[in-house]
Amino acid sequence: MSPPERRARLSPRAAQLPPETREELRRHLRGLIENNRVMIFSKSYCPHSTRVKELFSSLGVDYNILELDQVDAGASMQEMLFEMTNQRTVPSIFVNKVHMGGSDRIFQAHQSGLLQKLLQEDSTYDYDLIVIGGGSGGLSCAKEAATLGKKVMVLDFVVPSPRGTTWGLGGTCVNVGCIPKKLMHQAALLGQALLDSRKFGWEYSQQVKHNWESMTEAIQNHIGSLNWGYRVSLREKGVAYVNSYGEFMGQHKIKATTRKGQETFYTAAKFVIATGERPRYLGIQGDKEYCITSDDLFSLPYCPGKTLVVGASYVALECAGFLAGFGLDVTVMVRSVLLRGFDQEMAEKVGSYMEQHGVKFLRKFVPVTIQQLEKGSPGKLKVSAKSTEGAETIEDVYNTVLLAIGRDSCTKKLGLEKIGVSVNERSGKIPVNDAEQTNVPHIYAIGDILEGKPELTPVAIQAGKLLARRLFGASVEKCDYINVPTTVFTPLEYGCCGLSEEKAIEVYKKENLEVFHTLFWPLEWTVAGRDNNTCYAKIICNKLDNDRVVGFHVLGPNAGEITQGFAAAMKCGLTKQLLDHTVGIHPTCGEVFTTLDITKSSGRDITQKGCG
Repeated sequence: MSPPERRARLSPRAAQLPPETREELRRHLRGLIENNRVMIFSKSYCPHSTRVKELFSSLGVDYNILELDQVDAGASMQEMLFEMTNQRTVPSIFVNKVHMGGSDRIFQAHQSGLLQKLLQEDSTYDYDLIVIGGGSGGLSCAKEAATLGKKVMVLDFVVPSPRGTTWGLGGTCVNVGCIPKKLMHQAALLGQALLDSRKFGWEYSQQVKHNWESMTEAIQNHIGSLNWGYRVSLREKGVAYVNSYGEFMGQHKIKATTRKGQETFYTAAKFVIATGERPRYLGIQGDKEYCITSDDLFSLPYCPGKTLVVGASYVALECAGFLAGFGLDVTVMVRSVLLRGFDQEMAEKVGSYMEQHGVKFLRKFVPVTIQQLEKGSPGKLKVSAKSTEGAETIEDVYNTVLLAIGRDSCTKKLGLEKIGVSVNERSGKIPVNDAEQTNVPHIYAIGDILEGKPELTPVAIQAGKLLARRLFGASVEKCDYINVPTTVFTPLEYGCCGLSEEKAIEVYKKENLEVFHTLFWPLEWTVAGRDNNTCYAKIICNKLDNDRVVGFHVLGPNAGEITQGFAAAMKCGLTKQLLDHTVGIHPTCGEVFTTLDITKSSGRDITQKGCG
C-alpha cells in the first residue's frame, strides 16, 4: 500500500536494469524468502503492515521485515516482487517460502488454520515439490509453485520413439502435438487458398509446389525456440530442471537417471505426476520396425509420399487431412467409427468432406502384417489387412505407414507400485479425487494420465496452476472439467463444447431435448465456388432447463476461433433465448448461431441459398 501522494509509478530505472543486475536482485530476494521462516516486504508508513507485524508478534513468531521505502533499490525490489508473485502492493508476505499475499490473505489464513499449518511445516526434504514430466501441465504447476515461494524441481526425460525420435522440454503439445499439427494444417490451408486466389483475380503462371523439407525445417526452428523459452522461464523462476528419468524409490524419494545411466536421488515433501501419454503400436509384425507415429511425423526429414494412416482418432484424421492438402496420396484405414467419443453426425460429416477432397477410406479393416519391400527415404512397405466383418483380406504398397490408433499413459515404469499409488491396470491411468490427489496423500497427478478427464493441453495447464495454488497458496479453487471446448483441425475444422447428441440423449432423454441446426455457406467460399451446403452448425438444448445449451457443434473454417467464444457463453449458462437476443456480426460464420430457427424434429430443409 502507499498513500495517494506516494502512489507513484515504479521507477523507470527499475524496468531498465541490466539482465545481470536483475538476476542478482532476484537471487537476493529469493535468499531472503528461503532463509526466513516469515519474510515481510513492507513500507514503513503502511498501516496494513503494522497489523500483520502485530499478528505474528501475538503468535510468538519471529519475522524478518524489509521496508522497501527505506532502501535505495526499493522500487526495483517491488517490481521484481511483482514479477515473482503478481502482487503489486505491500505488505507481501512469505511463510516458509509460501507466498501468502497481503494482509487480508494472511488474516484469512490465520482464521482458517492454514497459517498455523504452514508455520509448523518442517523442511526435511530436498524440495518442497518435484514434478515428474516437463509437458504443459507439469511446467504450469512447477512455475506456479515456484512463484508461491516453494523450492521446486522438474524431472523430464523423453524416451526415444522406436524410430529414435526425441525432443526438448515442453511435452507432446509443443514438440509433437498441437503446435506442429496446427502449423502443418495451416500449410495445407495455404495451398487451398492459392487455388481460391485465382477466382479472386490473382494471376500467376509459375508452377506452385510444396516443399516438405522447407516446411519441417521452419516448424522445427520455431519449436526449438519454444524449448529454449521454457528452459529460460524455469531458470528465471528458480525451478531446478533435470533432464533425467524419474522413478519412485520410496514414499518421498525418487531416483533420477540420465541418458548415460548416471543415477541421482532426490527427496520432496510432495510430488506431481504429469508424464502424459505416448502413441500406441499395433503389436503386429513390422509395426515398430517400419511404421511411424505422430512422434516422428513432424520432424520427418523427407516427404512421406503415398501414406496409409491407420486409425480414426482426431490425430489420424488431422494428419491425413494436411498430408492430402500437400497433394499426397493418402488412405485412412478405419477399424470401426470415426472420432470415437465425438458427436457421430459431425464425425461422419468430417469424413465425408475429406473423402470428397481426395482422402480414401478403408472401412472395417485392420492391418495384420507390414513388410519392407524397399529401403529408402521414404522406401516401400507392403501392408496386409483383414476385414473386421468377414474373411476378406487386402494388400497394398505404401511409402509410409502412420499409426494413430490411440495413446498409452506413461505410468508403468515410474515405481508407483512401490509407494502404493493406484493405477487402472487396463488403461494405465491414475484415479484421483476432485483435487487431483491420488490415494497416496502427498502424490498428485494432472493431465492426460488422469482417469476420466479430458486429454487436452489447456486442461492440464489449468489443473496444474490451480493445484499449485491450493497446495502452496491460500486458494481453494479446483479445475472445472465440465464444458471444456476443443477443435479437431481436419481440412474442414470441427469445434465442439459440451455434450455430443448421443451423450445428451443418454443423459437427458430425447424427448427432453431440442436440436437446432443449419447448413451454411461461408462468404469466402462463394466467389471461389467451393462446396455450398457443406458447413454445418447445431446446438442441443435442454427443454427442461429453459432451453439451456448443453451441446455446441460447428463444422467450418476457423471452427476453433468460433468455439472458443461460445464456450465462454456456455460457462455463463447460455440458453437458446440468449442466442436469439444476440446480434450477429455480418458476414461471419459464427453469426449462424444467432439465427438458428429450424429444429431437427421439424424435418424442415436446412440448405442455404444465400446470405441471411
